[in-house]
Amino acid sequence: MDITTPALLFPAVSLLLLAYTNRFLALAALIRSLYEMRSSELTPRVRGQLQNLRLRVVLIRNMQGLGMSSLLFCVVSMFLIFMEWMMEARVVFGLSLVLLIASLGLSVWEIQISVRALDLELEDLERDPT
Repeated sequence: MDITTPALLFPAVSLLLLAYTNRFLALAALIRSLYEMRSSELTPRVRGQLQNLRLRVVLIRNMQGLGMSSLLFCVVSMFLIFMEWMMEARVVFGLSLVLLIASLGLSVWEIQISVRALDLELEDLERDPT
């Protein structure tokens, strides 16, 4: 393993964090719009959506944290390679990969929750065409 091996993750993790940030911003905009209508239309369905949104915010926060930790461990791994501590570098790089896998797993979970919420909205539209 040389110093370029962990460096390969830099563009991937950077793009991943950008995607996570975009998802967070879209979710924040949705929450803010719900906040403005809070007193007028807070139906049981909307309350259910709020629980869904709260879980998604937590998941995105954790996805970002794991992704940043993965990037940090990549940098530490590169430093250890630079110092020629190869065994430690391999262990730290392996940990960075595990963190990235965990981040991606949370991302899949968050996407499934999001899709379920959209399906509920579509079902509502199909039932009530007004």
